[in-house]
Amino acid sequence: MSQPLVECVPNFSEGRDRAVIDAITAAMRSVPGVTVLDVDPGADTNRTVFTFVAPPDAAVEAAFRAHKVAVERIDMSKHHGEHPRMGAADVTPFVPLQGVTMQDCVQLARRLGERVGKELGVPVYLYEEAATADYRRNLSEIRSGEYEGFAVKIKDPKWKPDFGPAEFNPKTGAFVIGAREFLVAYNASLNTRDTKLAMEIATKIRESGVLKKDEKGNKIIGPDGVPERIPGRFKQMKATGWYIDDYGRAQVSMNLTNYKVTSVHAALEGVRDEASKLGLVVTGSELVGLIPKDAMLEAGRYYLKKQGRSWGVPERELIHIAILSLGLGELSPFDPKKKIIEMCVEGAMKRLVDRTVTDFVDECSMDSPAPGGGSVAALSGGLGAALANMVANLTVGKKGYEGVWEEMKQVAAEAQALKDKFMAAIDRDTDAFNKVMDAFKLPKSTPEQKDARNAAIQEGTKQATLVPLEVLRMVPRGLAFALAVAERGNKNSASDAGVAALSLRTAAEGAWLNVRINLAGITDEAFKTEVRNEGLAILAKAREDADKVDQAVDKAIG
Repeated sequence: MSQPLVECVPNFSEGRDRAVIDAITAAMRSVPGVTVLDVDPGADTNRTVFTFVAPPDAAVEAAFRAHKVAVERIDMSKHHGEHPRMGAADVTPFVPLQGVTMQDCVQLARRLGERVGKELGVPVYLYEEAATADYRRNLSEIRSGEYEGFAVKIKDPKWKPDFGPAEFNPKTGAFVIGAREFLVAYNASLNTRDTKLAMEIATKIRESGVLKKDEKGNKIIGPDGVPERIPGRFKQMKATGWYIDDYGRAQVSMNLTNYKVTSVHAALEGVRDEASKLGLVVTGSELVGLIPKDAMLEAGRYYLKKQGRSWGVPERELIHIAILSLGLGELSPFDPKKKIIEMCVEGAMKRLVDRTVTDFVDECSMDSPAPGGGSVAALSGGLGAALANMVANLTVGKKGYEGVWEEMKQVAAEAQALKDKFMAAIDRDTDAFNKVMDAFKLPKSTPEQKDARNAAIQEGTKQATLVPLEVLRMVPRGLAFALAVAERGNKNSASDAGVAALSLRTAAEGAWLNVRINLAGITDEAFKTEVRNEGLAILAKAREDADKVDQAVDKAIG
């Protein structure tokens, strides 16, 4: 299993002094295991959003060191900016990324909060999932009144800090630390300088909406004594309007607190709709910080579907369509490798799938045992799924095949996803083999060491067996796509459907050979029997399905 990773996105109230920004960045990078993915300063907001990933303990240490620099270098009594803020290190959320639960992140937030309060002497509030009371979950509630109102607010027993002194420090202000799901900070630009118009749009789309008022403009108070509100269009969205002098335009600034509830493309289309009612045009948009890859992929699929096109295309094309459709390159170039979190992390890794074809084949020819047959089998599966995908896409929009366009769009989309799974298995197979080799290198001087070494070898060998077994499990699905395009797809590409089946057959046979050779080293007989029975059954079906594709291709070619 990959090592546990969390994302941390600290926001510091300094966006103009490069020396301070660089010092905070250096503090994060000084901790082993930390990868700083993005540093996004804003001069008008006078705020910088940092994004880094790290193992849990390293994330806490890196965040603490960064907070220490902020305490030393930022003076809030002299701070001015467009963004709401309460302290030098304004807000620091921990986000589960890989092998980490939300509860784990809650504990990280509390550990950091306690250290900051005790060692740096700064008032700390916990928010979102780490909050100690429901009324403290919402960041906007904690930050209400901002820095200027904090001297009075902190005296209210209701707003006693979770950690640190309950007294106002004019230099540092107060810090907010918590745990949350991935937040997408996203701004839509308008063809106006009028902040009021941007704010009007924000009130229509944000979840909290706008206060209800009577005919005289007074707030309507509900039976519970709380002002009533007209809810906005989108859940899990916070929004405001502001003017950015550097851009010469107003923006609707949005925080999508759960992009799986309200997507980036849905948010932008909502702004476009409300803007058009006011005679305005959305000129483009920008991301502040990073975005998950699946959010961009969903946007790409959405806009391709709107165009009536097949969305079964490679990820890079979906991302390209998303960038164009969202207008993300309007204000500055949008580099996916720097703005999409998974691509940032992948960029720091050396993966087989990122090599050129020549490099990969050369690596296979070397005297090292990995990458070997397992990785090649996975690649064969990926090529087979890709070819089935291609034939489906060559059928969509083709005259004479109108009756199967919708079916082929779905085949293309599902085959594309299957291709990605096969490709991911290329590195997983090599990684699994390398872990077995690492287990063999463990010490064996004492009986205890021998037992630990043998257990590690057995566990590693099981994992090395399960990777090619998973490749084998995927083959019948790929062959179903190959059969569909061979029988009902573009006849001019029937040979490609045939090669797809041959590639998938190779993937099945190759994966099974790797399963068999690994089973020989496993002592768990029950595991061996279960895997052997399942593998033989899948292999038999794969051979039968590949024969069906061959027959359909022969019939199509004539």
